[in-house]
Parts: sequence; structure tokens; C-alpha cells
Amino acid sequence: MKQDIHPDYHPVVFMDSTTGFKFLSGSTKTTNETIEWEDGNTYPVIRVEVTSDSHPFYTGRQKFTAADGRIARFEKKYGKK
Repeated sequence: MKQDIHPDYHPVVFMDSTTGFKFLSGSTKTTNETIEWEDGNTYPVIRVEVTSDSHPFYTGRQKFTAADGRIARFEKKYGKK
């Protein structure tokens, strides 16, 4: 592998801006904002809008709409004879 062509990969804390949920992961993104993590080390913080803590699919607050198939829509429109 060629040297010095890849970005720096380092630990970063991602923080959900709506719920305050935080998790530590690796990333190439950088920021000037830092936070002290549970292990006592200081890591850069990247604020995100949606995480598994706030996304409706993962929290169970998702609303499903009835998705009729083509046959069901045809029968509904023209009636079943």
C-alpha cells in the first residue's frame, strides 16, 4: 500500500444533536470541538442529526402506511367480478 495517501483514521465521538446520545467510533472527519469520554480520554465531537437513538425505524415510532399491490389497486378501482 502506498504511504501518505490515505486520510488519518482516528477515534471520534458522534453525538445526536436532538437526544444527546453519544457513541465512540472511528472516522476520518475532524473538528475543533472536543469532549471527555467515559474512559478519561478527550476525543473530537461530531454532531449528527439522526442516530439509532432518534431514528423512527429503530425507536419503533415509525408509522407504516398500507401499501396495496397492483392487483389490489386494480380490484379496488374496477371491482372484483
